Amino acid sequence: MVVAAAAMNSLSLFRAPLSLRALGFVKASNSISRNIPFLHSPLNFRRTLCSVRATHDEEAAARAAAADAVTGAPTIFDKIISKEIPSSIVYEDEKVLAFRDINPQAPTHVLVIPKSRDGLTELGKAEQRHAEILGHLLYAAKIVAEKEGIVDGFRVVINSGPTACQSVYHLHLHVLGGRQMKWPPG
Repeated sequence: MVVAAAAMNSLSLFRAPLSLRALGFVKASNSISRNIPFLHSPLNFRRTLCSVRATHDEEAAARAAAADAVTGAPTIFDKIISKEIPSSIVYEDEKVLAFRDINPQAPTHVLVIPKSRDGLTELGKAEQRHAEILGHLLYAAKIVAEKEGIVDGFRVVINSGPTACQSVYHLHLHVLGGRQMKWPPG
């Protein structure tokens, strides 16, 4: 019990509303030693704390990016579209641009973005007038999957808002494939 209390105190340093049950360490039963894996391994406890910190840092960065989005200043994606920043382009047409992610989370990880932001900073801000480009983005994701040879299975992810850790406020789709995807994601 002392270790569990120390764990809760350590977790509070990250200012995240976490509990041992929320982290999946404590199940419905009362057998603490069996259900809290880090009691058996300090390394597991340290890894858990590191992942909590990374999540907190990602969320803080996403909130800062969301605040910057209000200004309407050019995003890194605007600079990629205008060719100010080089990228590895996979697909391009008059409405969208698809390029390889610089921090891939799968063997194939391509971002698909609209060339015109038109107020579409995140999916949660989409309006009826954006319906055509949203459909075109999904169709472009299918073309990217074909070009990349992952038609047997791929995932399309859209992060919307700071809680989803959206880091660039220019709507974009992640096309992921080339390995077995896990469920549930996140």
